Amino acid sequence: HRPPPATLETGLRQLIPRADPARRTRLLGILNLTPDSFHDGGIDHSIEDAVERATCMVDAGADALDLGAESSRPGAEPVSVAEERERLLPVLERVVGLGVPISVDTVKAAVAREALRGGASLVNDISGATQDPEMLAVCAESGCGVILMHMRGVPRDMQSRADYDDVVDETKEFLSERAAAAVRAGVAEDAILLDPGLGFAKTEEHNLEILARLPEYTTLGFPIVIGASRKSFLSRYSGSTGTGTRLEATLAASALAVLGGAFVLRVHDVEANRRAVATAEAILGRGTALREAARRPRTERKEPR
Repeated sequence: HRPPPATLETGLRQLIPRADPARRTRLLGILNLTPDSFHDGGIDHSIEDAVERATCMVDAGADALDLGAESSRPGAEPVSVAEERERLLPVLERVVGLGVPISVDTVKAAVAREALRGGASLVNDISGATQDPEMLAVCAESGCGVILMHMRGVPRDMQSRADYDDVVDETKEFLSERAAAAVRAGVAEDAILLDPGLGFAKTEEHNLEILARLPEYTTLGFPIVIGASRKSFLSRYSGSTGTGTRLEATLAASALAVLGGAFVLRVHDVEANRRAVATAEAILGRGTALREAARRPRTERKEPR
């Protein structure tokens, strides 16, 4: 028996609870509804295929699903509002009953508005809500959650803009500004998540730098989303030759993202990531307990025999 469909309010709170003593990392399952996404483009040839894959991800432990109907791979061309709607809405209608929050990956306010009316709880905007001036107003009016990501340019030309003096400082500044803009537009502070945008106007070195310095992003005061899943920068050091051979490298990045303080991981392979994350959290939790024990006054600690 599945839980009832997530409403706008309950859906947001499922993904971003006001109080989470366990501090469990959330998994956002990627459901691409495009013919040209970098890893799984065209895999869901029908609505039924997409719904079946969504169901499998939820059964595997996905905390939420992220539906995208426009490819954002490097070099991708934009699609019209009508085409994006045609790909997205029939699947959304079928998956809102799976009992987990639904996020819609779009930069178009018109698409976001319809998706939110159709049962989505969050908007994932890869442009940080800069491409459509109406996006933040739509999010504020609906009361939905919003993921603001860092990107320069658009997918078609973004890789030509990967030039930074300090990639972490500059992406942090952008994200801080976009969060402030969202609050000014009326989006609730506790409904905002931030994503540094691995692979979006970033070189391999930039992506590694962001992951290595991930704790710096947590100082912004918002939950951090990381999407490293099967991206090409993972190939260089792992020796993988394509998206199909990047799972192990993805799991390593996921575990280190947990250590760095990521709150949500956007992933293709839910079950494998769930196991990796649970292991990383167990190790991290044990390490925290040991550090706290070591800091207690000596008289409160049992000495070994």
